Amino acid sequence: MRNIFKQSPARVTLGLVSLNLLIWVLQIIPGSNLTSQLAFVPLSVFTEPWRMITAGFAHDPSNPLHVLLNMYSLYVLGSLLEPMLGRLRFLAVWLISIFGGSVAVMYLNSVDAWVLGASSGVFGLMAAYFVVLRAIGQNSQSMMGLIAINLVFGFLMPGVSWQAHLGGLLAGGAMTAVYAQTRNKKSAQLVGAILVFLVFVGLTAYRMQTMLLG
Repeated sequence: MRNIFKQSPARVTLGLVSLNLLIWVLQIIPGSNLTSQLAFVPLSVFTEPWRMITAGFAHDPSNPLHVLLNMYSLYVLGSLLEPMLGRLRFLAVWLISIFGGSVAVMYLNSVDAWVLGASSGVFGLMAAYFVVLRAIGQNSQSMMGLIAINLVFGFLMPGVSWQAHLGGLLAGGAMTAVYAQTRNKKSAQLVGAILVFLVFVGLTAYRMQTMLLG
């Protein structure tokens, strides 16, 4: 296993897949309350804001397809993107996509909605790959079609958080657009990434204020 990680050009991707699978195994242990501790509920942002990220690492303990499909998508997209973006930039896109998905849930779903799953991160990676294809002058129509199909699927299927999908898509696309526009300028990339993060922090703070005011 150690050799697989060392030889892989997508070590962060493999690490994320392994972590998600491990967490799911811990979730399904009889008597485990890990799912309720990691899931995101908009109201929880006042006391447990870290749930905006941890929700992206937990999945439905009663549905193995939920975690398996997300991890397959993460592996495929991550194997393509991580070598292109680099490990740190790829990880930043993944995390900001999950964060953006939670922010969208705060605005577009009820304050007591219960959300979990890595699909916001997966949508962020789809948006990232679309941006990369456009940046290097490759055909991006098939990727656009895949994104559209998955978005529609999220709207039609009950129990699927299209809000998280949309937020992840916008966040991942925004972060990758910053990277694409600042290639070979590390300081500019860092500043741009921080600005994207701060925009979502600001949106979170504003929504918290409106939730307090009722």
